[in-house]
Amino acid sequence: MKFEISGRDFLCDGKKIKIISGAVHYFRNMPDTWSDIFKKMKAMGLNCVETYCAWNMHEKHPDEFDFTGNLNIAEFIRMAEKEGLMVIVRPGPYICAEWEFGGLPWWIQTNDDMEIRCSNPIYMERFEKYLERLFAEIRPLLFTNGGPIIMMQCENEYGYYGDDKVYLKHLYDCYRRLGIDVPLFTSDGTSKTDILDGCIEGCLSTLNFGSRVEENFRAHDELYPDSPKMCMEMWDGWFDAWGCGMHHTTSAEDYAKVVDDMLKRGSLNMYMFIGGTNFGFTSGANHYEKFAPDVTSYDYDAVLSECGDVTPKYHALRKVISNYVDGELPEIPKNREKKAYGTVNLNSSVGIFDSIDKLSKGIFANVPKCMEKYGHGYGYIAYRTRLNRDYENKTLYFEGLGDRAQIYINRELVGVLYVNDDELKINISAKAGDVLTVLCENMGRANFGPKMMRKKGIDGRCLLDGKVHFNWEVYPLPMDNLNLLDFELNSGNEPSRFYKGSFTVGKTADTFLYLDNFKKGFVTVNGFNLGRYWEIGPQKSLYVPASVLKEGENEIIVFESDGLKGDCVVEFKDYPTLQ
Repeated sequence: MKFEISGRDFLCDGKKIKIISGAVHYFRNMPDTWSDIFKKMKAMGLNCVETYCAWNMHEKHPDEFDFTGNLNIAEFIRMAEKEGLMVIVRPGPYICAEWEFGGLPWWIQTNDDMEIRCSNPIYMERFEKYLERLFAEIRPLLFTNGGPIIMMQCENEYGYYGDDKVYLKHLYDCYRRLGIDVPLFTSDGTSKTDILDGCIEGCLSTLNFGSRVEENFRAHDELYPDSPKMCMEMWDGWFDAWGCGMHHTTSAEDYAKVVDDMLKRGSLNMYMFIGGTNFGFTSGANHYEKFAPDVTSYDYDAVLSECGDVTPKYHALRKVISNYVDGELPEIPKNREKKAYGTVNLNSSVGIFDSIDKLSKGIFANVPKCMEKYGHGYGYIAYRTRLNRDYENKTLYFEGLGDRAQIYINRELVGVLYVNDDELKINISAKAGDVLTVLCENMGRANFGPKMMRKKGIDGRCLLDGKVHFNWEVYPLPMDNLNLLDFELNSGNEPSRFYKGSFTVGKTADTFLYLDNFKKGFVTVNGFNLGRYWEIGPQKSLYVPASVLKEGENEIIVFESDGLKGDCVVEFKDYPTLQ
C-alpha cells in the first residue's frame, strides 16, 4: 500500500484521489461517540478524518504517559479505519486548537531556560521524548504499515509565530528518524510571508482559511505552482470567549459554496466536523491587548453540534459533496438520545476555608510565586498570610496576576481583581492578626501568540501599603480530589463554596446542565469535570455526555466562586443554550 504526492496530485496505490476530510479531536469527544461520528462522516461523503494530538493530556507530568479512555488515539484511528476512513494526524508538538497552552504541557514552564517553538535544546529534548512515545502508539497504523494514516503534520501554523528554520528542520528530521515514512506537511496562513516562514523542505505546504478560495491561494500558486492544493483547515465556524458577545455562527449555504469552490481546485479538511467540548480546565485563551479565555463548549458551529447532532450545515454540505463521490451515500445515522432529568437541589455545602486544608497541603513561601513554581498546572491556588498590624484603607498591589483573584480578609470577600483590570490593586482595611487570603483561578493559558508563556497565580511581587509583604502559606488547588471534601463542616458563609446534591437516572442519555442561579465556577458529575461556567456567557449550559452518568444515583458537585444569586438548584434539560 502506498500513499504519495506526485506533482499536483495525491495518489493512493497509483490512483488519483481527492481528500475530503473533517476534523475530529478524540480528546474532546467521549470514546463511545467516536463510531457514531465516523458513520456520519461517511454518510456525508467524507473519506478521511483529521485530528490533532494533545501533548498536555498525554503527558500530564514529565515521563508519565496516558493513552487510555478518550486519550486512546490508536483506538480512535482503528475505529476510523473500520468505518472506511483514511486518517491525517497532526501531533504538534504545538497545536493551537483553542486548547490550553496550545497543547503544550504546563510543566515545561517550570524551567527558566525554556523557550518554546524554537531550537531551544531543553524544549527539543522534551518534545522528542513525547513524540517517541506517541509514535510508538500510531506507527503501526501508518499507511506504509497497512494502516489508515496517510499524512502527518510537522508543527502547526508556524508561519504565524516565528522563523526558526533550524527548529523546523530538526522537527522534520525527528519525525523521519522515529520511523514516520508517510508524506509530511505544514499548514499556515495564506500570505507569502506566513507560508515562507512556516514551510519546511520535504513537507507539503497546505493553507488554513475559511472563505475566498482563489484569493487565498494566490501566494501559494506563485510559490508552489506544481503542488497539490489543499486547505488543511477550512473554517466552518469559530470559537467563543467568555464575555465576548454572542455564540459565533456562520451560514450553511455560504460555507457549502466555499467547500464546492475548494473541491473544484483540490482537497480539503473541514475544521471542525465536530468541535466537542473543553472538559475540565482544558479550554485555552487568546491574549493580545486583553485576555480572552475560551468557553467550555467547542461547538464551533461545526458540521455536527457539540453533542454530535446533524445540523443544517451537514445537509448543505452533503448535497455538495455528493457531486464529487461515486455511488449513493449511506443513510444518515439518527441523532443520539437526549433526556431532561429535571431539577436537582444541592442540599449540602462547605466553604473554601473549611476545605483548603482538606484539598491541599500548605507550602511556606517568603513571597508568593506563580502557580507553576509549586508544581501545579490547572485549577486554582490560594495564598494565605496573617497580618502583623492594622491597615486602614491601604493598597494591596500585585505586579502580575493570572488570571482572576478573589481577596478575602478572614472569611469576608473584599474584592476581585482580573488580569484585564487597568490596575491590579485594591484598598483593604484589616486588623493585626487577620488572615488575608488571595484565591487565584487559572482560566486557561494562551494557545496562540507571543503571550503563551505568561504564568498563573501571583506572578511578581505583592505589595501591601507600599512594602513587600512576607511569609505566606501557599495551597495548590487542582480540584481533582473533591472526594476529600467534608460537607459536615459548614462554619462560614463565604461565597466561594462547594455545593453537593444527588439525582436518579433511569436510562442514561446525553443531557445539558443549567446553572441559572450560579455565577462562576466549575461542575463535576460522578467525579468527571464537565468544565467551567460563568454567568457573563455566551454559553448558558454545560454538555453532560451519557457516558458520564450511571443508572441509579448520581452525584453532582458545583464549586461556586462568586456566590449564589438564587435558590441552590440546578436543572438538566434535553437541549443546549450556547448564547
